[in-house]
Amino acid sequence: MPIIGSFGSGSGRGFGQGGFFKEPYQATYMIVAGGGGAGGTGFNQRSGGGGGAGGYRTSYSTDTSGGSPGTTESAITLTGNKVYTITVGAGASGGTYADGNTGNPSSIVGEGVSVTTVGGGAGLEPTIDNAGGKANGGSGGGAGGYWLRGVGGQGTANEGFNGGQGQQGAGPNGGGGGGGAGASGPGGGGGGGGAGAAGRASTITGSSIQLAGGGGGGGHGGGGSASYGGGSGGGDNSNGNPAQANTGAGGGGSASQNSSPNTGGNGGNGKVVLRFPTASYSGVTTGSPTVTTDGTDTILTFTASGSYKA
Repeated sequence: MPIIGSFGSGSGRGFGQGGFFKEPYQATYMIVAGGGGAGGTGFNQRSGGGGGAGGYRTSYSTDTSGGSPGTTESAITLTGNKVYTITVGAGASGGTYADGNTGNPSSIVGEGVSVTTVGGGAGLEPTIDNAGGKANGGSGGGAGGYWLRGVGGQGTANEGFNGGQGQQGAGPNGGGGGGGAGASGPGGGGGGGGAGAAGRASTITGSSIQLAGGGGGGGHGGGGSASYGGGSGGGDNSNGNPAQANTGAGGGGSASQNSSPNTGGNGGNGKVVLRFPTASYSGVTTGSPTVTTDGTDTILTFTASGSYKA
């Protein structure tokens, strides 16, 4: 005689936890890619640009994605017993007497779901262009400062803003600030580096977390400041500072008063957060995400790549 009904307990489980059938359920997300590394310098009177922040997207109702138009995106639907792969993009290294490097993308991929963000643009050694697009990214990297005014990189729609331009002149000069999720990077000026642009504050975990700020440009009159996890720029003959870990922020640019090589700061690794009803949580993950609750919801915070089985 066939058995009718459910085994075990749990909302939406036709045959218990880990069984044959489980109702699909909605999840909100926050995802930020790895930040860009900043520009390094090595010749007299040159300043490096700050790294751009990694692309920032969110579907949490009280938050907005980065860049323009900065909308709140739609929630995703998770299919029961399907595995969703979480990739947390690494931050990029800064350049030593060279352009920085571009950050790595983050993503959420699985049955019916594909959400990706673009790595942060590289901060540049002094140059007249954006190094063939290397400074473009989720947010654009800042340009270096020297005789010829450098052009910062471009950000990505609904992820981040543009990087700042470098200050023109033999010196003192300043590199442009890296773009962030919340604003474009300021240009270098007055011999100082442009400040790293503002990022966004995410509240998906139940508290406010500052993410995706641009790195400050290097400058002979002082490196540009930074916030939202970005690294500040270095002053004369100084390396740039790294971004804070798992913020997706850009590194700070360096500055050189003599021919000694200086290194731009590294970008910060990204982060991925999933939030959904606790009644639907399977408890099956890889990659050791941090598991917390807020009200009736469970929150998975990935600071390294892993997976979640819905």
